[in-house]
Amino acid sequence: MSSAAPFPGPWLSIVGIGEDGRAGLSPAAAAALDGAGLVIGGRRHLDLAAPLAAATLAWPSPLSDAYPAILARRGQPTCVLATGDPFHYGVGAELARLVPAGEILAYPQASAFSLAAARLGWPLAEVACLTLHGRALERVIPHLQPGARLLALSWDGSTPGKLAALLTGRGFPRSRLTVLEAMGGPRERRRTGLAAEFSEHGIDPLNTIAVEVAAEADARVIPLTPGLDDAWFENDGQLTKAEIRAVTLAALRPRAGQRLWDVGAGSGSVGIEWSLRHPANRAVAIEAREERAARIRRNAAHLGVPDLQVVVGRAPESLAGLPAPDAAFIGGGVFDPALVAAVLGALPSGGRLVANAVTLESEALLLRLRAERGGTLRRLSVARAEPVGPLTGWRTAMPVTQWALTKP
Repeated sequence: MSSAAPFPGPWLSIVGIGEDGRAGLSPAAAAALDGAGLVIGGRRHLDLAAPLAAATLAWPSPLSDAYPAILARRGQPTCVLATGDPFHYGVGAELARLVPAGEILAYPQASAFSLAAARLGWPLAEVACLTLHGRALERVIPHLQPGARLLALSWDGSTPGKLAALLTGRGFPRSRLTVLEAMGGPRERRRTGLAAEFSEHGIDPLNTIAVEVAAEADARVIPLTPGLDDAWFENDGQLTKAEIRAVTLAALRPRAGQRLWDVGAGSGSVGIEWSLRHPANRAVAIEAREERAARIRRNAAHLGVPDLQVVVGRAPESLAGLPAPDAAFIGGGVFDPALVAAVLGALPSGGRLVANAVTLESEALLLRLRAERGGTLRRLSVARAEPVGPLTGWRTAMPVTQWALTKP
């Protein structure tokens, strides 16, 4: 029998509030706010909601430090204030992980994305919406497609200038930026300019950036298919080449939200391309050498997946304690059965393992593993046309033997 406390019904109100303060609240949201014994929010939110008769708590840093105080009030009327829509990059999603949905009443207002789209006349369904608040700026890079429209929540007043510099540096200097400040209130303001000419100062910290992406001929546009040009990866020769990488990604069969272990990551190319397949994908690059690990971090940031996790250490020892993978890739060096066993042991049923071999010794191991465990083998060979004196000939790369297995 469960010993959990009886279900108390809705007690936690999450109220979205805009720059127009109480004037923008619905009667139901205002009643939830006024009926609470404790109101939690940022200093700005509490000021916008004034006057308040209840006790107040300003969010500490980190916000999670306030969660015990909120949970301790289970069953007592409590109100959390948030900006706009609490469930669109807001605190609502975090609280819903702690409090059952049946105990929450939410009163959202228009999100910053909705307000910005309305101001600009953009169809929101056709716009990429992302947040740079507390996130690495490089997360915008995969979204930089010619003709795309983006809406991004800023970290602070310096974010628009930093984004303009990133766009200019990557070959998008004619992209148009519109900065929408303090939308929905008396301080609302709009500024527009090209990325290469953007030099605005004194931007309100509460701002949303709209970008109309325009690419130069030499812009670094991340393609939608795997197999990025080898030259895009800083490397010391330890690189899964573009053609082999594309086949390897196909063999790994990435799905949205899955995590990859890239074991012996080298330059990190496979883990980076796995992460680019979907914004929810995650990858862990395991690399024994620190200088290569640092290179992986640079490549990941440059190609728009700065959240890629890099672990420095020799496998299989370094695999202990890592978040479990949905798929794993083992690169082309000599590896031992203990490593394969450790990786297979970490995979769930239905998980994918792909291993590439370029030496006779590692190929022999793959032949034995296929005989013992099943799976598929294929030989991959690529030749590229290169100059031979004044003429042109084929230069064949080392063949790759690839073993792929779906764990029973």
